[in-house]
Amino acid sequence: MNTVPIVSKVWSFCTTLRDDGVSYGDYLEQLTYLIFLKMADEYAKPPYDRDVGIPAEFNWQSLKSRRGAALDIHYATLLRELGTKAGILGQIFTKAQNKIQDPAKLFRLVAMVDGTEWLTMGADIKGDIYEGLLEKNAEDTKSGAGQYFTPRALIRAMIECVRPEPGKLIADPACGTGGFFLAAYDFITNEDNFKLDKRQKELLKHEAFHGNEIVANTRRLCLMNMFLHNIGEIDGAATVSPNDSLVADSGERFDYVLANPPFGKKSSMTFTNEEGEQDKDDLTYNRQDFWATTSNKQLNFVQHIRTMLKTTGRAAVVVPDNVLFEGGAGETIRKKLLENTDLHTILRLPTGVFYAQGVKANVIFFDNREASPDPWTKKVWYYDYRTNIHHTLKKKPMRYENLSEFIECYNPRNRHRRKATWNEQDAPEGRWRSYSYGELTARDKTSLDVFWLKDKSLVDLDNLPEPDELAEQIIENLEAGLDSFREVLSALR
Repeated sequence: MNTVPIVSKVWSFCTTLRDDGVSYGDYLEQLTYLIFLKMADEYAKPPYDRDVGIPAEFNWQSLKSRRGAALDIHYATLLRELGTKAGILGQIFTKAQNKIQDPAKLFRLVAMVDGTEWLTMGADIKGDIYEGLLEKNAEDTKSGAGQYFTPRALIRAMIECVRPEPGKLIADPACGTGGFFLAAYDFITNEDNFKLDKRQKELLKHEAFHGNEIVANTRRLCLMNMFLHNIGEIDGAATVSPNDSLVADSGERFDYVLANPPFGKKSSMTFTNEEGEQDKDDLTYNRQDFWATTSNKQLNFVQHIRTMLKTTGRAAVVVPDNVLFEGGAGETIRKKLLENTDLHTILRLPTGVFYAQGVKANVIFFDNREASPDPWTKKVWYYDYRTNIHHTLKKKPMRYENLSEFIECYNPRNRHRRKATWNEQDAPEGRWRSYSYGELTARDKTSLDVFWLKDKSLVDLDNLPEPDELAEQIIENLEAGLDSFREVLSALR
């Protein structure tokens, strides 16, 4: 079944609502409520005959039977009441509000959702539809939704390298809309990778995934996304916590941590000052398990992720460039990471990949280890997919195929048998090479910000990107610079 027409149909209705001031995010939120209610209604009928905890006066039929002002009033009451229920039901409807002011359009939306039998669709189809909607929402850069959406091509490549196994626990301390969970689920359930027994399937559905997401609406979308992909039960407990994962060590340990923590260097909290104005203050997490105390959010996530891992645990984490070169606490954390874990791979990413503007990021892959007097990292392999690479979100987005050479070089089935594609004499353009522990620790501040390829656009005018790509890059860099200046001004105030 082709999901594109359904996504197109569901999304086209949003254009109508945009005229009423309903944003993409608000529309997706309302769709989440209605699809969940419709699926609950299907579960209540044969052959399922399940009681999922929705009172009869607030079920799907109660919405279908009303129109006009009566529908508007009833929908608002329904959202409020269902938010008080237990389990994933209450979590989906927590602080839910009706953002569709025109009852006639709400009625049409109810009719559209009612016209689809959601349970008879395969989990992959339902999931693809919802993922399609999330991606469209992320493209609306003005809403900021993109910061919670990691490009699926990158996630898939990271999963292919880590190769998570059945029967293991997988975590994401800043899980956004759940992209890493879904990619891991797809990989594990792929029969070409594993043949799952009943116990493994049960664990995958109910126990394998654990996450944190502090933004209420994003967490709601994550729970629904997982549910539509057959993770969790409609009347079960939620495995995505609304708590700030950095506040304390939960004590839980995981086999894999896959994450793209939120961009932005500083952790801060908003409060009302004496003049009654909104103000921000740097937030520093004082934790005994951290190697260094800092207000840099990204460095704190790196430390926290290492704590989350079992001694045999493995991590793949997206980090901005400053994590690789920043001094002070950054230097301390890099040294400790090299000593206490096997930091074996760094993938350098180009700009134009993320929805946040001007982001220069990397993926670091490291395996946790037990305490040892000798450093665990012997060499770090780099793949430079940044120099002379140009991507834009719309015209030339990064595809999974673009990372196929990196995956091949990574050698997921036996990463201890790797071969460099770079050689100073014979292959100076090779993107894959390693640096020893000694070479990296000898660098200023133990900087892991390493380059060896020449930027051709600096020396060869024939190699410049297309004019529209250049213009997009200039705009990205200017907007990223403005954001940085705003942070400086905010700190000065």
